[in-house]
Amino acid sequence: MASASASAPPDDSRTRAGSSRPAKLPSLTGLRFFAALLVFFFHSSLADSPIPPNAPINPFANDTLAHLYEKTFVSTGYMGVSFFFVLSGFVLAWSSRPGERLTSFWRRRVTKIFPNHLVVSAAVVVLFAGATLTGVSQWLPNLLLIHTFFPQPLVNLSLNPPSWSLGSELLFYLLFPLLIVPIRKIRGAALWFWAAVMVAGTVAVQLVSTHLVPATPKSAITPISDMQFWFGYLFPPGRLFEFVLGAILARIVLAGRWPRRFGIVPSLVLVAAGYAATFWVPFQYTFVTATLVPIGMLIAAVADSDARSRSTWLSKRPVVWLGEVSFGFYLVQGVTIFYLRTLLGDEPFGTPVALLVIALFFAVSLLAGWLLYQYVEMPAMRRFSRSRKPAATAPAVSLPARRPATNPGPATTPAPVLDAVPSPAAAPAAEKELT
Repeated sequence: MASASASAPPDDSRTRAGSSRPAKLPSLTGLRFFAALLVFFFHSSLADSPIPPNAPINPFANDTLAHLYEKTFVSTGYMGVSFFFVLSGFVLAWSSRPGERLTSFWRRRVTKIFPNHLVVSAAVVVLFAGATLTGVSQWLPNLLLIHTFFPQPLVNLSLNPPSWSLGSELLFYLLFPLLIVPIRKIRGAALWFWAAVMVAGTVAVQLVSTHLVPATPKSAITPISDMQFWFGYLFPPGRLFEFVLGAILARIVLAGRWPRRFGIVPSLVLVAAGYAATFWVPFQYTFVTATLVPIGMLIAAVADSDARSRSTWLSKRPVVWLGEVSFGFYLVQGVTIFYLRTLLGDEPFGTPVALLVIALFFAVSLLAGWLLYQYVEMPAMRRFSRSRKPAATAPAVSLPARRPATNPGPATTPAPVLDAVPSPAAAPAAEKELT
């Protein structure tokens, strides 16, 4: 079996100079913001808020413009979330190195998502006066991020609706130490085959949803049943194919096997074509399948460009900053869009005012996202993502060295080690993915 690093050409710039660590990926950080922006336009174009009192969101009084705005962005939310899931697998596999304990990895990932989640959930309860809750069976699964394992809409989309994706991310993080082991064992020549298998897996999920999951009663907001929407879109195990595809793509790029002809511009063209396809394929296939290949290609192409030290406008500091605050920008939209819209009343607005309303949604969402990043996410990561035990008393985190047969001493059981994730100090900046 050839490892990813062994497969790369000797002069490959995918590793940092003088180090075996993979190169940083600032352009991918910048690209994250535009995925979150797709979700923003989807949320601000909705006819009704998913949070009680379920008021209209789309601000246009002109029926033609209102329909055009909603129709244009009808699937961008699905596309943006799929991007996040593929990106999560990509950056974790990209930055992976032997040596860190399972508990250290899980601690860092839990610290990444839970503080922001809890703060925004508390804001939802306060601002909506508890209207989003009916009992402990509804809010407790949400706070624990296991709510998307429940098929009931009052549970899986409770509290802050955008938080549903965190349930999938939490599952990804829990399983990554197990998944990365077989992924690292895939031979270089077989990587493309297994990438295709992951894409086929998303098709299989929708086939099961269409033919084996009850199609009634119909959902009030989608052309399929609530059960089909849950299984085909919200149910975390079904989203693992995107995450694993991202990890496999990271190995392809690291191994120097990404075709240079699949650059950023051709990938963007395919992203546009994939989104256009969402207007023609059956509804279930707009969730993931129609856009998954273009999304994966774009992520890999941007990473390959960064790894070759080819600067892009996505790596400019203002764009990277937008990417850094994009997790908060995404997560607060259940408050900054849905709650603000209730303050403005149910009536739609003339076109100039409607455009100003959308600009207001964006400005407040971006400000709130920055506040979360600056005063919740980063302080929590600094305070809780690493163990504060003295280094002298902490067990070794590297893979145990093989002892010579003649070396005496008591047999010891090494602490569990994550096969391929860096220590916090060594983790590349690329691991700060949007969750």
